[in-house]
Amino acid sequence: MKSIDKKSLENAFQLFESGDIYEIEIGTTQALQDIHLYLFKDLFDFAGKIRTLNISKGGFRFATALYLNEILVKVEQMPESTFEEIVAKYVEMNIAHPFMEGNGRTMRIWLDMILKERLTRLVNWQFIDKTLYLQAMERSPINDLELKTLLAAHLTDDVDNREVIFKGIEQSYYYEGYEKDSEED
Repeated sequence: MKSIDKKSLENAFQLFESGDIYEIEIGTTQALQDIHLYLFKDLFDFAGKIRTLNISKGGFRFATALYLNEILVKVEQMPESTFEEIVAKYVEMNIAHPFMEGNGRTMRIWLDMILKERLTRLVNWQFIDKTLYLQAMERSPINDLELKTLLAAHLTDDVDNREVIFKGIEQSYYYEGYEKDSEED
């Protein structure tokens, strides 16, 4: 794992170990910015800052920077009282992709905190196949049923289990192409 990724992963663990995650207002754009800042502080000068440039990945253009702030207001206002509503909000935030880098890792923590607060559930990410997840995310702007089905099958009510949370964070980094460290490291 590259040193920048390792430091960011350590920051993610510290966000939970310190309890700082529980000081963040759930479901807001500000919460997403706070999580991003915590993960990438001292690593990126844009940590926690909404992007001002257009970005794309794999031929998909994320929300245009010119309208991003207005889009984020609309996403923030989306309901989050049911699992379906929360995943729909997550999909829209993914389409917005508010940061230059680190969106996926940040948004998965953001999603889990909404699920925990509203439904007393978390996604047990360690059991979600990387390929299936990435395919479901890629198709989610057209139809989010595949993503909802995948995530729903791996919800847990074990929301305060440190191992579930930390293995989920490790899996989140793995989705982004970072290799998991072996037990000997």
